Amino acid sequence: MIDFSLVFFAITIPAVIFAGITKAGFGSGASFASASILALLLEPGIALGIMLPLLMLMDVFSLRPYWKRWNSRDALRIIIGAVPGVALGAFLYDLANPDVFRLLIGGISIAFVVWAIARARGWLTVSGAPLGAGWGAFSGVMAGFTSFVSHAGGPPVAVYLLRQGMDKTTFQATTIIVFWAINLMKFIPYAALGIFTKQTFLADLMLAPFAVLGVYLGVKAHKLVPEKPFFVFTYVALTLTGAKLIFDALS
Repeated sequence: MIDFSLVFFAITIPAVIFAGITKAGFGSGASFASASILALLLEPGIALGIMLPLLMLMDVFSLRPYWKRWNSRDALRIIIGAVPGVALGAFLYDLANPDVFRLLIGGISIAFVVWAIARARGWLTVSGAPLGAGWGAFSGVMAGFTSFVSHAGGPPVAVYLLRQGMDKTTFQATTIIVFWAINLMKFIPYAALGIFTKQTFLADLMLAPFAVLGVYLGVKAHKLVPEKPFFVFTYVALTLTGAKLIFDALS
């Protein structure tokens, strides 16, 4: 049961606004933290059930500002890989230990940031060529699975896209279209698993305006933040979310 108390709204409203800002403005990498924040107050399954319709609403309102500004090739690679990833998440939802995958994704995220810093400083001299289709599909599998079990698909997608040499708006638009597709894939399996309830939908109705507000603020922030600080923020978000995933896995 969800207790629609002042405490509930004091926690959920900022979490939803934060998800909208990061999803619409800064590449979705940290938006999964909102589900984690809700899970402090609610059972994890209820937190997932509340967040998915709100994330889908954010997707709809985020598409227009970035319409057709994405990289179709890389988006398609990730989306194709996400299909078996989501299917695996649905199949193993009651069996898999999501902590193993949180630890893996968190480790990869932080290792990638360390690699990027070492390369920028000249400590490593390796090819900066974009990653190929196989890596795109692999990131999609990881994103599909982790997104299904914890809405934490952002880091593997960010790791792949940051290697592709995109400008900030192409990067942002590509994450928008990718997670629009992944969240659509998740809806029917979530419903079949009984993750949605009348109470989660009631919570969504009350929180929907704050999801839209977060998207609006995120789009404005994206336009205001220059390219270099944008990617610095993205790397910082990737580091923090990676650390949070590792902490969650080990705690």
